Amino acid sequence: MSLYRDEAIVLRTQKLGEADRIVTVLSHRHGRVRAVARGVRRTTSRFGARLEPFSHVDLQLAEGRSLHVVTQVESLSTWGSSSGRPLGSVIGGDYRAYTAGTAMLEAADRLAGEDFEPAVQQYLLLVGGLRVLAAGEREPSLVLDAFLLRSLSVAGYAPSFDDCARCGEPGPHRSFSPPMGGMTCSACRPPGSASPRPETVALLSALLTGDWTTATASDERTRREGAGLVAAYLQWHLERGLRSLTHVDR
Repeated sequence: MSLYRDEAIVLRTQKLGEADRIVTVLSHRHGRVRAVARGVRRTTSRFGARLEPFSHVDLQLAEGRSLHVVTQVESLSTWGSSSGRPLGSVIGGDYRAYTAGTAMLEAADRLAGEDFEPAVQQYLLLVGGLRVLAAGEREPSLVLDAFLLRSLSVAGYAPSFDDCARCGEPGPHRSFSPPMGGMTCSACRPPGSASPRPETVALLSALLTGDWTTATASDERTRREGAGLVAAYLQWHLERGLRSLTHVDR
């Protein structure tokens, strides 16, 4: 079997047999990869603790027919912590950061495309988002919503918060429709569209473009309404919502 190396973030794991585990990672050059970690659940495993969700690792893998095989792991997970603690430990110590991060991992898994399909932008976006969460410098719910909006954009579902998403008429507009792709004018507004406050639209636009000055100045009511619109937009384009979103502390 040929070997290759890549940097990756561990997205999720599942048990296999008595001692093995299937690890799903989002890698820098190879996209989403599912691999078997042999004997990783034994107490004598050389790299069991390094293959947990949130871990940032340098992997060596052997190509297999359906699942690849992990042959070597080096931890890179201290990049998000000034204290040098592993990334999973830093995020896991804060409930709000942990639940937001879990939703980010699930979203990255769902939006990365097919296995072994390059997803460099999604990988870099996830690395950056987890780094911000670990640093604790921004509100976790805002980091999550910013990540979701940008991840959707990278996947080809960029929402419009200014011009009408259907006809392109310059805004501002008052109606928001996930099926239409964002804000719509009165002529294009489908039945059942939401009517968010202007402050909420400004917040979502700021999160998408990285205007953290505007985002951090928003109030709780605006953030809650924005989070609801992001969740609705995500659910429409993924055809089902993220299970981990129900646990996020808003």
